[in-house]
This record gives sequence, structure tokens and C-alpha cells, in this order.
Amino acid sequence: MKILGIDSSGLVASAAIADEKNIIAEFTVNNKQTHSQTLLPMIEKVVDMSGIELEQIDAIAIAAGPGSFTGLRIGSATAKGIGLALKKPVVSVPTLEGLAYRVSVFDGIICPIMDARRNQVYTGIYKMDKGNLVCLSEQKAVDIHEIMEELEKYDEKVIFLGDGVEVQRETIEKEFKKEYCFAPIHLSKQSAAAVAVLGDIYFNQGKAEDAAEHKPIYLRKSQAEREREERLKKQD
Repeated sequence: MKILGIDSSGLVASAAIADEKNIIAEFTVNNKQTHSQTLLPMIEKVVDMSGIELEQIDAIAIAAGPGSFTGLRIGSATAKGIGLALKKPVVSVPTLEGLAYRVSVFDGIICPIMDARRNQVYTGIYKMDKGNLVCLSEQKAVDIHEIMEELEKYDEKVIFLGDGVEVQRETIEKEFKKEYCFAPIHLSKQSAAAVAVLGDIYFNQGKAEDAAEHKPIYLRKSQAEREREERLKKQD
């Protein structure tokens, strides 16, 4: 089975093609270019370099959110467009699960954190159990202190990863009392390869959906929606 993985949920843009045994091709950039500029050319490149035609893809795995509203919309539209055009199913992979799976060999608690701005992080708590990623606490948008407090109840070493580490490192270093570490930089950001591998697993668990049904997972309202609500309140 061949899976096209896509992740444009954060600062990193990534596309990959994988099967049951190999990551056949992956293209990842973190150069602050907009995903609308980079994502389609990256997909074209991994398709070309893999020697696999898009028509041969069995499904599209997409990092479905949470994350950047613009990035999620671009990724979602791309996955839906390819899926509808080729009549291929889409597998929604929660962004934080894809990120956690980057360090699936870690023997302890996995805590991905993405910068959600407004003094919050997108985060969840995960652990590997017999080769399976287990969610201990669902993905959510919270203050960094809230997730650190929640992590205090686990008697295992914690690994932090994600673009939120760069923003919250000082707070974690000063205030987190449990044993912890930060993922190395080559494993610390999103990867379409991880999304593709999880997408394959979830596909076989029956979690694929028709491309037309796919929707991003936002968790909270966009800035534009919040500003609109504030304007309406002032008008009342």
C-alpha cells in the first residue's frame, strides 16, 4: 500500500510517500516561505523522485490539525483536491499524534507542544505501548503551565518536542520538576513521513474517509472569527 503524507500544520511544510516497509521519498522545508508557495511543488517533487505516479497512491494522509489556520486550510484543500480528482480516500492524522510518532522509540511520556500564540500551546500526552501510539490526554490548546501540571502525575521521563519548545524552553527549564529531555532538532518538528506511516496504520484500522468529507481540526476559533465576534459585541 502506498500513502502520500502531507503536513502543513505548522512552520514546517512536508510531503512524503511511504509504503508498508519504506519511506520512499520525503521533502521537508522550514524556510518561512508560505505553504501555498511550497506544498504543491514539494508533492510534485516527491512523486517525481519516487518514481510513483499519483494515480498509484492508495490514500492521502493529512496532518489534520490543530495548527496554523492558514496552513491547515492549504493542506486540507490540497488533500481534498488530490483525493477528489483521483478518487482516493483521505486519512486524517491529528497533528500532535503525527508529531509524537516522530519519537516513537522513546520509552516514556511523549509531550508534543506547538506554539498556539496567545500564551498557549497545542499539546497532548502520549506513550508507546507494544508498538502502538497511545493517547493519554487528548490534544488541546492550553497554557504551558497547565500541561506541565498535568504531566506531574506521571512517574516517567518526559520528552518535549515541537515548535513550541523554542518558545517555552525557558519556562520548562525553570519550572518543570520531573525528569525530562528535549527531542534532538532532527526529530523535533513535523514530518510528512510520520504522518504517512500513521496514515497507513489508521487506514488499516478503518479510519479513512471520503475526500469530500475531510475537515481540518481547529480546536479553537481563528483570529478573524474572534475579531468579528468582538465587533458584534461592541455593536450590541
